[in-house]
Amino acid sequence: MWDPATYLRYDDERGRPFHDLVARVPAGRPRAVVDLGCGPGTLTATLAARWPGARIAGLDSSAEMIDRAAALGAPVDFAVGDVRDWRPAPDVDVVVSNAVLQWVPGHRELLTRWAGELPAGAWLAVQVPGNFEAPSHRALREVAGAGPWAAELTPLLREAPVDEPVGYARLLTDAGCAVDAWETTYVHQLPAPAHAEHPVLTWMEGTALRPIRAALDDAGWTDFRAELGAHLVAAYPARRNLVYFPFRRLFVVARTDASAREKS
Repeated sequence: MWDPATYLRYDDERGRPFHDLVARVPAGRPRAVVDLGCGPGTLTATLAARWPGARIAGLDSSAEMIDRAAALGAPVDFAVGDVRDWRPAPDVDVVVSNAVLQWVPGHRELLTRWAGELPAGAWLAVQVPGNFEAPSHRALREVAGAGPWAAELTPLLREAPVDEPVGYARLLTDAGCAVDAWETTYVHQLPAPAHAEHPVLTWMEGTALRPIRAALDDAGWTDFRAELGAHLVAAYPARRNLVYFPFRRLFVVARTDASAREKS
C-alpha cells in the first residue's frame, strides 16, 4: 500500500525531476495530456497550468494516491488503473511517466507499444531513478540478504530494473521516434536534526522500502530499520545538520513520427 503522506515528505526534491522533464516537452497546444503513475496528483495538477486548453488525466494503481489526488480539486480526471493496461486515445498528444516504470516489469515493451499507438507527432516523456548502485541501495541489499529475514526478502530485491539512457534512446529510435535522452545527478541536502531519524532512511520509506515493510511483521520491521539505519549513517554522514544525498535520474523525451501527421 502506498502512503501519500510518507511519499510527500520530500515533495520538493521528488518534484524537481518532474518539472525538469516536462520543461523539455515543447508541445504547443496538446489536445489531451496523461500522467501515468500520477501518485498524489500534486505534480499532475501543474500540467493544467502548463497546458490550460488540454484535457488532463492522471492514472495510478494506488487507490490511496488517487483519493489524495481527487481531493486537490484540480481540473484533472484522476482514475485508478494499471499503466500496463493503459492504451492511448486518439487525441492524446503528451504522455508523462515520472518515477513509475522502474516498478513495472517489461516496461521496455510498454514504451515500444506506446510509441506505436500514440498519434504521429505526440510526445512521450519518461523519468526513472538511476541510483540502484548508490550506497543506499547497496546497503539495502546487504542488510536484506544478511539478516534472519534473508529468505523472505531476497526475492524482493531488484537489480537495476531500468536501462541506461542510451538503451532507451535506441529503443525509442528503433520505434520510429526522435529522441532526447539524458541523465542528471541531484545532490539533495536533507535536513538532519540531532537525534532525528536519518533522512535517507525516511526517504527510502516512501519508495524502495515499501515491499520490505509489507513483507515483515512489526518486530522484524523495527529490527530491519535499525540495521539499515546504522548502515546509512555510515554511508551518508551528517555535516552541520545536513545529509548530502546524491540521486541519479534518467530522462527520455521522445516524439513519435511527425512526418506522418504532416502528410495527412
